[in-house]
Amino acid sequence: MIRAGALIATTAALTASLVAAPAQAATDTLPRTGFEQSNGARWTTQPEEQDFLKAVDRAGARVSMTRFGTTKQDRPLQLVRIGNLASHNKVLLVCSQHGDEPSGREACLTTVRDLAYAHDSRTRRFLDRTTVLVVPTANPDGRAANTRGNSDGVDINRDHLALKTAEGRALAAVIRDQRPDIVYDLHEYGATPRYYDKDLFDLWPRNLNTHEAVHDEARTLSEAYVRPAAERAGHSTGTYGIWTDPETGEPVKQVAGDGQERILRNMSGVKHSVGLLIESRVDPLTDEEKADPALNNRRRVTSQLDALKGLFGYTGQRRARIETATARARLSGWTATGPIYTGGADNEAPEPDEIILNPPCGYRLTAAQYAEVGDELALHGVRVRKDGEGVLVPLRQPLRALVPLLLDDRAEYHLTGGSYETAC
Repeated sequence: MIRAGALIATTAALTASLVAAPAQAATDTLPRTGFEQSNGARWTTQPEEQDFLKAVDRAGARVSMTRFGTTKQDRPLQLVRIGNLASHNKVLLVCSQHGDEPSGREACLTTVRDLAYAHDSRTRRFLDRTTVLVVPTANPDGRAANTRGNSDGVDINRDHLALKTAEGRALAAVIRDQRPDIVYDLHEYGATPRYYDKDLFDLWPRNLNTHEAVHDEARTLSEAYVRPAAERAGHSTGTYGIWTDPETGEPVKQVAGDGQERILRNMSGVKHSVGLLIESRVDPLTDEEKADPALNNRRRVTSQLDALKGLFGYTGQRRARIETATARARLSGWTATGPIYTGGADNEAPEPDEIILNPPCGYRLTAAQYAEVGDELALHGVRVRKDGEGVLVPLRQPLRALVPLLLDDRAEYHLTGGSYETAC
């Protein structure tokens, strides 16, 4: 059981200062986003984002920016690195996968700036021991069009297994190469008053193939750090996807937040990162916010920033435990035995046909199959062995649980059906 009360008491001082300074954003000498310049009346445009990031990139040696991909409409996918680039402790922020959910993007942009220019000793110590990785706009084409999907109408957050989109492929390569300890995914949602209307919802990886240590750390991040930080700032919080009875607070039904592996929150867990989805409420909370969209926009962004304080407090306080959990999970694939799950979740028992009780030691692919899915396996970081009979994808590797999700006919979103290998 997570002893949230004890953890909350010890995090307050750290989380209050790690993500500094909305006050810094008002300083004329620092770069400012279009959102800040308009006081929330409009969202930062993409040309403004590019100018802002270029200015921040000049802040000093602790910041660097690279282009890690290009969208179908030729917009850049960019990765900002802040802190000690040699650190083993890495936090990845993925912002605006859905192009019509801009508040997380604005929070990410100002966080990049505030960390880059911070001079206080606590933040500098944090960055000496941490690499903060930020994808400010994971779906630039969708953001330009203010649409959920990309320029083809595809929901990027349903493409973290098949990797059919340029955005999904590029992000998979980042996760493969950087191996972040934490993946924090910023979104927004539309409320259903009385049943589903918190200021912020969050959710950890529910996929049953998530290593227990990583799953427990993700729940600790949510329940003992992110939610308390948001609540201290005056925001209400809850579990994403769960309607609750307004009188008793008891769960009524689940409307989202399952364990499907193609969602980044769950894929993060399968790939041994402490994953967390965060969702801020789009709808106005008060009559004043209804009358003034800029006020509502500022509240949406502020709630994301307040939750980020909990994330950074968690990273600073539990870095050793986080690294131990992710390292254990990555090593476990070499020795693990037992079932792999193609369905179910941590709050929903799988059906018998959703459990691969005795997985084969590997999957054999024909030359044609490998030609079809080899690039996707490589982007995920799945290891293969080529031999005289074709290509063998063994389960004995760090991504053991991912292999059947990609190659077993019993997995709902599998790429191709490999034949079972019993002598690897």
